[in-house]
Amino acid sequence: MCLAVPGRVTEIEDRDGTRMATVDFGGVVKEVCLEYLPDLQVGEYAIVHVGFALQKLDEESARQTLELFENLGMLQEEFGDPWELAAEAGGPQWADNEEVPQEAQQ
Repeated sequence: MCLAVPGRVTEIEDRDGTRMATVDFGGVVKEVCLEYLPDLQVGEYAIVHVGFALQKLDEESARQTLELFENLGMLQEEFGDPWELAAEAGGPQWADNEEVPQEAQQ
């Protein structure tokens, strides 16, 4: 699933003519394009989808949404390490659902 997640802008820079930001999503930090929100400033919140800030958001709404996503486990699903998630799900499986031999995993 791909969510639109609220995040707080912590840094803004111009990168080869494109306005980019470092955005904190409740502890997960990602690079985000600000071209759709040219007036967004450091410290403000925005809804981000697939690496683009789409809409400015007030802090309270952002915090409530992040808390809800965290409680539902959706932040881990969206930002979690895919290898870690696969390991938590029981590791890789062969097509017949047998566990993959250790030598085949390397």
